[in-house]
Amino acid sequence: MMSEVTIVELSPQPVLGIRKTGAYREIPVMLNRICEFAFSKNIQITGYPVFLWHETTVEEAQKAEVDENADIEVAFPISEFVENTGDEEIKVYELPGGKMAKVVHEGPYEESILTYEKLFFWITENGKRIAGPVREVYLNDPQEVKPEEILTEIYAPLE
Repeated sequence: MMSEVTIVELSPQPVLGIRKTGAYREIPVMLNRICEFAFSKNIQITGYPVFLWHETTVEEAQKAEVDENADIEVAFPISEFVENTGDEEIKVYELPGGKMAKVVHEGPYEESILTYEKLFFWITENGKRIAGPVREVYLNDPQEVKPEEILTEIYAPLE
């Protein structure tokens, strides 16, 4: 099940994040690493985890997954900027805001292809263009809910 595509305005957000090359299956490990780091440094996480999708097409993402060379960026919103984290991998930076096309996917992550197709079709049909990495915001934990109850907000920044 998926929602209708809407246009929303997001504010810029300070985040604690990691960006690296690898396989998408590393996303949960990377998110856990950020949580552990934030806890150890007493940095307050203020929102849901985010994955930024830097590949520009579904086909490119599928190939990157097979080749294990996907450009993976994950982050958690934090309450305020903090100085140097002292960690080579974990950085504090601002996730840009702006006008976004938004759709909500309900169900397993592996079945989100139809939701993405709907989003990309809507963008094309409405004469819009994607202006940066698409983001997924994970609203619940797949270890705590049934696969069909997983909720993912998908945002595409628009020009």
